[in-house]
Amino acid sequence: MNGVTRIFDLLQVAVQHHQVGEPVFFGKKNDKVFAIDSHTYHHNSHILAHALLASGIKQGDRVATIINNRPEWNFFDMSICLIGAVQVPVYPTVSEANMRFIFEDAAISALIINDESVWKKIQHVTKEIASLELVVSIDSIEGILGMDDLLLKYRQFHPEKEVLEIATTILPVDLVSIIYTSGTTGKPKGVMLSHQNMVSNFQALTEILKRQPASRAVSVLPLCHIYERILNYTYQNCGTAIWYIDGFDKLGEGLAEAKPEIFCAVPRLMEKLFDSILAKGRELKGIRRLVFYNAIAIGQQYEPVMKFSIWNNLQLWFARKLVFKKWHEALGGNLVSIVSGGASLNPRIARTFWAAGFKIMEGYGLTETSPVVAVSNFVKGGVRIGTVGPVLPGVEIKFANDGEILVHGPNVMMGYYNRPERTAEVIDSEGWLHTGDIGHLVDNKYLQITDRKKEIFKTSGGKYIAPQVLENRFKESAFIEHILVIGENRKHPSAIIVPSFEYLKNWCRVKRIRYSSDKEMICLPRVISRIEEEINEINQHFGHHEQIKKWEIISEKWTVDSGDLSPTLKLRRRFLTNKYAILIEKMYENT
Repeated sequence: MNGVTRIFDLLQVAVQHHQVGEPVFFGKKNDKVFAIDSHTYHHNSHILAHALLASGIKQGDRVATIINNRPEWNFFDMSICLIGAVQVPVYPTVSEANMRFIFEDAAISALIINDESVWKKIQHVTKEIASLELVVSIDSIEGILGMDDLLLKYRQFHPEKEVLEIATTILPVDLVSIIYTSGTTGKPKGVMLSHQNMVSNFQALTEILKRQPASRAVSVLPLCHIYERILNYTYQNCGTAIWYIDGFDKLGEGLAEAKPEIFCAVPRLMEKLFDSILAKGRELKGIRRLVFYNAIAIGQQYEPVMKFSIWNNLQLWFARKLVFKKWHEALGGNLVSIVSGGASLNPRIARTFWAAGFKIMEGYGLTETSPVVAVSNFVKGGVRIGTVGPVLPGVEIKFANDGEILVHGPNVMMGYYNRPERTAEVIDSEGWLHTGDIGHLVDNKYLQITDRKKEIFKTSGGKYIAPQVLENRFKESAFIEHILVIGENRKHPSAIIVPSFEYLKNWCRVKRIRYSSDKEMICLPRVISRIEEEINEINQHFGHHEQIKKWEIISEKWTVDSGDLSPTLKLRRRFLTNKYAILIEKMYENT
């Protein structure tokens, strides 16, 4: 362990890890790559800290940030920390109502934005926020104070006085950030995290990543989310340079260009990556197609701790030589580790990537736990596919009578901002956080999550249904991109299905079916019949009362922008059930 006890101590770590001129961060602007070295990082962070003070921002003030994945996010993160202000990161895609609520609830004094596109979206909202005194944009916007303006104005500043004096007074237990939950149900809650909360978490993760050192990482998930943010700190603490990619659609291109050893993903990203690989394999002919699907088949039998037979090892060797080698090339050539969290990863995908030579490190946590509670690691016996790995050192868990996971440790939040009654609902008198997740330990070591306590529902026949278990299994089908299982107080479970249209297009091409439009294709009897085959086959893996009896296939794509998915690509159940209320009622007519 190093001497980091507050977030901004990472500035000194950067200077220690990286020589003068050596890149700490990489970004892209106007399609050109640029790098930030440790001196620039350290210097600009202090200059901007001074600029915020000079602009009237005081210790304890809340500063909202709406910043895409880019190196400059770190400048403002550190500058806000250095003066004892509190960062309130906000998703660029958050609804206007939630944005207004967050700004008002936190009574923000300042707002740091990414660019003009963000400003156009929120400009009218900011006029309603009485507490807002300062707006700064990273990219230049006419009439708005720019980051470059501040750096130029205060470039002669030497950080030996006011900023350093304030920094020395900041304690590990002090509030550093309020992170509002995505609000999948009801109004967002502001999770208060201290320096100690986050530092304890990334220090423990640092010890894990030291066993698989990486010189370069890719960051593609939103930095305003605690998951990517804590990995961002962990990489810095390890001396790993970070290449920022602004947008999931640029991941493939970014991996090929950055050539990282590690990156962090959510299961939906892994599924899309896997589906794109399968789609290319489907286009192969003859012996090449046979070799490809044999590699997939051998991959799905793989277990990291399992001893293969001589014959299976030989098959795996050929698969890696002839097929999986190309996967590595497509992903930059250096990729070793992929961290997956935010939801359950399909075991079929995990096994295949492990067989291909990628270490898939699944983890679990919440914003309220800063966030990691459990994660796979690089020691022998540190991985069990289908689980989220061992509990993180320094963190304790136990289970309530109904299987709910309770967490205790230095990573547990300070509470919900302005919501003492909500805090008391989830943190008991002994300091245990009630997560709302149901799980158990496998082999008394590996944590397995089975469902969300609030999402488990009961049918009218009194049978309990865990929708996530069903949904995760159905999404193993390449034909299904999203599925929402419903059925509370109904006779049986039903589902709304969004097909994987990219896969469907490839399937139609191979089957020589003319593809007109998504809307028309889901009405085609041959397509309906093929998806029905998938549903009937997967249903056999569940008890009679759990099986999907009715379903509707829709052509609408569920996205973050449409409000159907949270920023971490989870289903927003309440929103979706309200949106499709008429369709749901139609499915249950005459039952």
